[in-house]
Formats: sequence, structure tokens, C-alpha cells
Amino acid sequence: MRLALVSDLHGNLPALEAILDDLERAGVDRVVNLGDIVSGPLWPAETVDRLQPLGWPTIRGNHERQALDAQPGRHGLADAFAARALGPAQRAWLAALPDTLRLMDDVLCVHGTPGDDLRMLLETADPAVRPGGVRPATAAEVARRLGNAMQGVPHGLIVCGHTHVPRALQLDDGRLVVNPGSAGQPAYEADDSPKPHRVEMGTPHARYAIVERRAAGWQVEFRALVYDHEAAARRALANGRPDWADLLRTGRIGRVEADCPPLPDVEKTAPGAGLAA
Repeated sequence: MRLALVSDLHGNLPALEAILDDLERAGVDRVVNLGDIVSGPLWPAETVDRLQPLGWPTIRGNHERQALDAQPGRHGLADAFAARALGPAQRAWLAALPDTLRLMDDVLCVHGTPGDDLRMLLETADPAVRPGGVRPATAAEVARRLGNAMQGVPHGLIVCGHTHVPRALQLDDGRLVVNPGSAGQPAYEADDSPKPHRVEMGTPHARYAIVERRAAGWQVEFRALVYDHEAAARRALANGRPDWADLLRTGRIGRVEADCPPLPDVEKTAPGAGLAA
């Protein structure tokens, strides 16, 4: 069994197209989408339209929940943009997604942790590292956050997203946790959840992972793809988000949300439109 893991697209349609192209040659049996699909100033509605016909097993991330929130203004600009861009059918599809999914007997899909889509599983926000710092979570921290999820399952695999950091950790009891990294947003800055922190991959690549079940356990392969990130950066600029343009071009935080003007009108385009230089 070869399983592709895609997470944290954040409406980045050209990154999704690059992953789809790579998947054609990867020879995987299934693809699972681990959430945070639409939030961001790029192509939220068009990304949903591209994903729906694929029929991938998909779970909802915290940003789907926030973008669908019935009380506007409670969350950030990225969720507000997505909320304004999504139509009724797209919202209905997102609202119907489960929070977690037992994909197979030995595979559990979560966004954050099994019980909290905002909690980091494989990372820990730690100001002792540096202001806004994030460090790899210890095995003990991960075990506490997992609780008894997949405990006692031979070669139990838990796949997650949320932190945008590609990482794998095997616990002493044999459970393996894998985060494929972010397909569409290579850096972000958060002012909460649970502490202010910053994640930077340092490159603009679109990331996903492939896990393959072998007799001895799961083999993990992380992939980082080049794609037309400049088209995504221009889209972010056109939609009033110079901070996103910076992170899409570099994988690092340059300007921040406070530098951004009020939300412009949402420009809706057909899937794939506007991607060329």
C-alpha cells in the first residue's frame, strides 16, 4: 500500500496542480487530504472545485471550521477572505467533512491532534528556543497528545497536518506519526494556539509525503516540489496580502498581517485561470 499525504493547501491552486502532476508518476494507491484546504488570499473556491471530483478521503482542518464560522470577524484575514469567496455548494462540501478519519485499520488521519484541530502534535511552541520559536516535540509530549489513539495497533500510523513542518516520529510502543508539511503555505506566523509562534521552511516548495506499508512497517518519503510560486505570490498581492507574497516567494516571513490593507473585493475566476505569467 502506497499512500500519499497532502495537507495545508491554503487555497494554493498552482501548488496543488504541481502535486497532482507528480502523483501521476508516483504510483500511489490512495491520496488523503489532511485539511486546511481553503484559508488564504489565493484561490479558495477554485481549490475546492478542483478537489471535489478527485474523491480523496478528506478531513476538515481548523481553518475550514473558522472560515465557515457564522460570526464574521472572529478570526483572521485569511479565513475572512475564504469565507467571502466560497459559494453555497463549496461551503456545504467543507461543512460535511469529518474532523478525523480512520482510513484503514492501521491508519488514523487527524489535523492537529485526535481531540483538537488547533493543538500541535509533532511540534511545541517554546519561547525558550527564541521569541516565537517552535521546537520538535519530544516523544513523551507526542504520546500525551495522542492518548490511546492507535495504541496496540500493529504498525499503527497517525498522519497529521496543521504545523506545516514535514516530520516523522516513531514512539517506543511502535506508533508512527507523520506530518507531510504544507502543500501551499511554506511559512506562517500565529499569535496564539497555544503561544505566539512562527514556522518557516526557508524555501517556496510545495510539500507532500508518500508512506508505503512494508513488512517491517511504514516507509516514509517527503517530497518538495518546484512550482509557479510567483503566480501565487502575484495573486496574494492582487488580493491585498503582501505578507503572503513574501512567504510564498521565500518560505520565510517578511511583511506581516499588520502591514496589509483592508480586504479587497474577492475576484472569482475559473479553476486554473490567472496562473500563467
